[in-house]
Amino acid sequence: MVPRFPYWLTVTVSLFWVGLMINTVNFLDGSDGLAAGVVAIGALVIFIHSTFNLEQVSVGLLPLALCGAVLGFLPYNFHPARIFMGGGAYFLGYAIGVMAIIGGAKMATILLVMGLPLVDLAWQAGSRLLRGQNPMQGDRGHLHFRLIDAGVSPRLIALGYYAFCALFGAIALLIDSELYKLLTLGVIVVLVALVFVVISLRTPRPLASEKAAE
Repeated sequence: MVPRFPYWLTVTVSLFWVGLMINTVNFLDGSDGLAAGVVAIGALVIFIHSTFNLEQVSVGLLPLALCGAVLGFLPYNFHPARIFMGGGAYFLGYAIGVMAIIGGAKMATILLVMGLPLVDLAWQAGSRLLRGQNPMQGDRGHLHFRLIDAGVSPRLIALGYYAFCALFGAIALLIDSELYKLLTLGVIVVLVALVFVVISLRTPRPLASEKAAE
């Protein structure tokens, strides 16, 4: 039996979730092709999950359309980018957040696909709070900026993100248990933390005044 939650709680969690996705994609849009590619993978995973796992074919058409639209844009946004996303990152974050809610049982799935940028966002927000800064103020502390500062090419960074998100997206499709999906998210947290430690040892801490390109 599916538990029923109070209306106010459902609305609050939904608004928080959509806002979280908007900010995650927005902060992810700091390197060529990064946000567009990750959102395309997320939309494809939602389509497969909705259509084949949940048999919600009509619902699955929405993320399929989003995936097609983003893939049409990606060749122009991939490094070296000829067209930049700008405020489009807000729409992509909103769209992927809403599509993860429609039909139900997809939030845990998209958590795995977006696990890397989500953990990155949480890590940086917590770090800014500890330093007495605005947690929503961008800087070069995000993982993709640290990798760029360490000398990794934007093309390689994007491909690495794609591979990571696609791998855990495939795992999410194969796992039925929500508990196991959350445990897998814990694995992502550990992996990202290890990467941050290694990168932090190789690159200097970014100055608070350094802001990410919006």
